[in-house]
Amino acid sequence: MRIVPANYAILDDLDQQSMARRIEICGRLCYKSEDKITEASNEPFIRKVMEHGHNSVMEMAALTVRIRCETEAMIEQFFATQPKFLQIDRPAKKEKVLLISGTVRAFREMYQDWPGVKLVKAIAAALAARYPLFFFDLAGKRGFLPQTGVEVVKLPLKEVEDLPPELLAKHRHLAVRFITTRAVTHELVRHRPCSFLQESQRYCRYSQDKFGNEVTFVKPLFYAEDSPEFELWRQAMLATEKIYLQLLATSSPQAARTVLPNSCKTEIIVYANLLEWRHIFRLRTTRAAEPSMREVMNPLLAELQQRYPAIFAGIQGEQV
Repeated sequence: MRIVPANYAILDDLDQQSMARRIEICGRLCYKSEDKITEASNEPFIRKVMEHGHNSVMEMAALTVRIRCETEAMIEQFFATQPKFLQIDRPAKKEKVLLISGTVRAFREMYQDWPGVKLVKAIAAALAARYPLFFFDLAGKRGFLPQTGVEVVKLPLKEVEDLPPELLAKHRHLAVRFITTRAVTHELVRHRPCSFLQESQRYCRYSQDKFGNEVTFVKPLFYAEDSPEFELWRQAMLATEKIYLQLLATSSPQAARTVLPNSCKTEIIVYANLLEWRHIFRLRTTRAAEPSMREVMNPLLAELQQRYPAIFAGIQGEQV
């Protein structure tokens, strides 16, 4: 048995990766198969994900595009489709320009739902030309035909960071990996506008060498290490680990996991725009929030307040 502290990490390094590579890095967290990443592994991984319909993995890369349209009618037709899961702004009301952000999944499903809308076709054609791997299964025999009267430009991250705060909050996405308990992740996934990928007890076999042949638990905040309560907790975790490993000898991981408790260590990547992170902090850093949640959310809030003071100012986390 191993006991570790809870922690978090902002995944800035993902922003320096290609979208294909970042999707693979995040996707492999579920199976803890990061050791299988190679220079050539991202394309077969992504194709397999798409073939199996694991669409949540395609939410781990977001992009922002600036659309310049020839006519107002094209914009009106686009808004009539009520696109899902996209952030859409019109920075200057008098100009026929849209700022649109979304994940790969959101753009894929927009085209699947509305393939006949001119602006949708234009966006899909531009993205398919730049990222063919993400749209190869949607193009059909004719492929994606370029649309006249529409200019689609992908914004680099630096330009997104330079947007005014009210637009930056909606169009800047940030990924954070948490190492925490299953109890905390049960609460995190309630924030539905976010995207999540989590270490899967269904597929991870903790008796394997890469897990140290043991179950890992997160140190509880509630008990001092020299207290009788902590010793009771430790004995319970030891007993649980023993039973789990015994079950693995004759059962699958998804069967054996039924005895694992909330204290189990898990890893989860939470991906959301800054607007949603602001909402999360307002709920999860107050004294009413679960202490183990505040343990990771308070320092994360402090770090993001340094990075984006105009967005996160005024939120005061309650210390554990």
